[in-house]
Amino acid sequence: MTFTVTVRDHIMVAHSFTGENFGPAQRLHGATFIVDATFGADELDHDGVVVDIGRAAAELSEVTGSLTYRNLDDDPEFAGVNTTTERLCQVIADRLAQSVTAGRLGSGQTVTSITVTLHESHVAWASYSRPL
Repeated sequence: MTFTVTVRDHIMVAHSFTGENFGPAQRLHGATFIVDATFGADELDHDGVVVDIGRAAAELSEVTGSLTYRNLDDDPEFAGVNTTTERLCQVIADRLAQSVTAGRLGSGQTVTSITVTLHESHVAWASYSRPL
């Protein structure tokens, strides 16, 4: 059985896509996402938690703050990459994984996975899950 803790934030970005599959989204456009970050653990730590919720929320805010109100097309990190919802899920999850391994979410010794979900709207979202 897995325990999970989820914290939520949002990002507002501008970006464009390359490829005919994207139709009008090939032009510069804005996107607002609700971001859910879920931390999983097979067991609770000595305090009876997966992660410190306050610290998890602060770390997510730090990650989302580094992306929001930006044109991702101008960021060298994303050069040549379509910043799709799925790709942004991966970027956020990888950054949060660094926070866990650095010990910034409390003891964090029991965290075994992170899943990040970006909600594009009330009817469409994407997720990325990774082990730790």
